[in-house]
Amino acid sequence: MEKRSLFDKLNAHISKKQITLLIGARQVGKTTLLKQLQTEVQRLGKNTHYITLENPQYLELLNEHPDKLFEIIPPVNDEKRMVLFIDEIQYLNDPSNFLKYHYDEHQNLLKMVVTGSSAFYIDDKFKDSLAGRKRIFTLPTLSLSEFLQFQNRKELIQFVNSGSLPLVHKSEMERKLNEYLIYGGYPEVVLESNLGEKQAALKEISDSYVKKDALEANLKFPDVYMKLLTIIASQSGLFNSREVGNNLKIDRMTVEAYLKVMRKSFHVSIVKPYSRNLSKELRKMPKLYLNDLGLRNYFMNNFSPIASREDRGDLLENYAFRLFLDHYPLDDIKFWRTQKGQEVDFIIAEKNAYEIKYDQKGYDVSKYQHFKDQYPEIPLTPMYKSNILELSI
Repeated sequence: MEKRSLFDKLNAHISKKQITLLIGARQVGKTTLLKQLQTEVQRLGKNTHYITLENPQYLELLNEHPDKLFEIIPPVNDEKRMVLFIDEIQYLNDPSNFLKYHYDEHQNLLKMVVTGSSAFYIDDKFKDSLAGRKRIFTLPTLSLSEFLQFQNRKELIQFVNSGSLPLVHKSEMERKLNEYLIYGGYPEVVLESNLGEKQAALKEISDSYVKKDALEANLKFPDVYMKLLTIIASQSGLFNSREVGNNLKIDRMTVEAYLKVMRKSFHVSIVKPYSRNLSKELRKMPKLYLNDLGLRNYFMNNFSPIASREDRGDLLENYAFRLFLDHYPLDDIKFWRTQKGQEVDFIIAEKNAYEIKYDQKGYDVSKYQHFKDQYPEIPLTPMYKSNILELSI
């Protein structure tokens, strides 16, 4: 199995005393990455052990007392510190206490590398007691570069968002981009060559794993949670939680609670408006994007080629968001909109602005003059399906 781009950062952190905590959506490859890290550490001659808390016997023991760990793993000593890989830490009743206890009592014996499926568990169970004791790494679905790597087209990776795309590779890169736009970056989906099986895999991810987030969060209406995801996938523009709640016959607070689960399960991201006036920014409605294009298209029930789709502009905008998210913190990604409806799709790190249109016919220069007048120091660049691969990041 190919290694993810996050591998080197995780591997470098294994030498640190802090707990290495790997989080991300279900089925993005955390377990595979954990085992690859263990193999690399073993290759260097270090003492390692791997356990998964999907094992009910291990879970029962560790819920009794953290020291029960030493009934599960081989003997450890100060001379050869063990690198302990723990998969699915969120299944513990109190994972925060477990990790804090072993960090404080046994950091000379154990270096812990840990995965957790959903970040809302981190919010609820990983309290301030872990401050300074952990570093969190987030594993998303595959980026376009990783998509090419997993499909054994490594010779193309150097041209992704490099600022130039040689003509000899242009048609092949466009074909690969088209596939990524429709089926996204879940590893299982990317590695499957049959299009029908790709769609079946996305259905399984939705029905079995996305819905599991709602069930484990004890949401009152898991079916409404799935309907809300469909609404988010199918609409573009500002998100009005009160209006959406009325359509689903639930109150605004329930919508907000469900959005929190979606966000903390890594399925949805909330992009805030850009303004130099913070109080204005906080009063404005956000925009929402799904973090994986394949999952978006599954909820849209639309796997048609992008050129024939009515939502092609929205789909390309969602791709641009995911592209920026692969390179910038979410807080650095904003959009700009006035009360009169003038809008720019993305303001990145307060340094660059981008408007995403499927083709040049959709871009009217005059519509963006107000933004240029208000923020002359932020250059605005239109991006189209034809040139988005050449965007330099």
